[in-house]
Amino acid sequence: MHVPFCFHKCHYCDFYSIVDQPVGPTDRQARFTDALIAELTHQAEAYNLRPRTIFVGGGTPTLLRPELWRQLLAAMQGLGMLDEVAEFTIEANPETVTAELMSELTAGGVNRISMGAQSFQPRLLKALERWHDPASVGRAAERVQAAGIDNFNLDLIFAIPGQTLDELDADLDAAMAMGPTHLSCYSLIFEPHTPLTKKMQLGLVKPMDEETERAMYERVLERLSAAGFEHYEVSNWARPTRRCEHNLIYWANGDWLGIGPSAASHVAGRRWKNQPHLGKYLAESPRPPVVDEECLPEAQRVGEQLMLGLRLSEGVTLDWLAATLPSDDARWQRIEEHVGHGLLERTSTHLRLTRDGLFVADTLIGTLL
Repeated sequence: MHVPFCFHKCHYCDFYSIVDQPVGPTDRQARFTDALIAELTHQAEAYNLRPRTIFVGGGTPTLLRPELWRQLLAAMQGLGMLDEVAEFTIEANPETVTAELMSELTAGGVNRISMGAQSFQPRLLKALERWHDPASVGRAAERVQAAGIDNFNLDLIFAIPGQTLDELDADLDAAMAMGPTHLSCYSLIFEPHTPLTKKMQLGLVKPMDEETERAMYERVLERLSAAGFEHYEVSNWARPTRRCEHNLIYWANGDWLGIGPSAASHVAGRRWKNQPHLGKYLAESPRPPVVDEECLPEAQRVGEQLMLGLRLSEGVTLDWLAATLPSDDARWQRIEEHVGHGLLERTSTHLRLTRDGLFVADTLIGTLL
């Protein structure tokens, strides 16, 4: 589910979000919640929804008022949508995590929080135009744990312009001190059409050089491994049994249903996205306008499965490759080339990235699409 409201648009973010206004005659949050429930009700009837996992992202889901969360969670419960849920994650901004909100979320069945820390260095947060006090992350983590949720993720970004290895170490120290069960550590990407990319094009900021960025990723790999975290996906680490089950469905190219403006869906080989426009989402409730609808041909579906599966530490099974990839497919030759260069390797059961392959994962996987 996608909640589009933010109190500020971070300069690196390319997700659909809108800066929320104070409660007034239009009260967009209340109207949005009504429309979200209407879409959920419509889709529950269409699909007999009994999901195993739920992930609410944004935007800033924790900006939604507690009474609206109570209303939304009660509706989901009434629709039977929570009957079989094993993992229910809410993305959180540390400044918006309150004891009242956490009480509503846990009472409604939420059992996992994913919090955006990004960095604990004020000057690096400023570089990202990320508006939160670093100290608020620790306070929010305490409120999450006090509410009875012991499964929580922290997001960190590295290779921020001007960042040093010492600052990265300090960020890792601060994050691990809070006792997260999961860490997502991403190299900063200059996404098209974001303010940060426009600054780069104007020469106002300079991306991290590749050598330093590689050194930073290597530092993350070493530090988190030494701390007992399992590196199970290119950018994700977890304590034992605490992998993100929802994201594993994405990487397995499974089925998921998106609810809310801009939310994407993938069901039975068909892919589509709700239009990223709150006004149209509200106006056309309960069936929001759809964009980017497609059914991928077999060759592309195989390429996507390779792309997603190779991001996981175990890779893809050799049996699946042999059964799926035709013998005359050009990707066999590319696979052999990558194996020869030490970027991919075969185990007795899987094809996977090597440690060297991790550093060029996006480029390598792109050759197999």
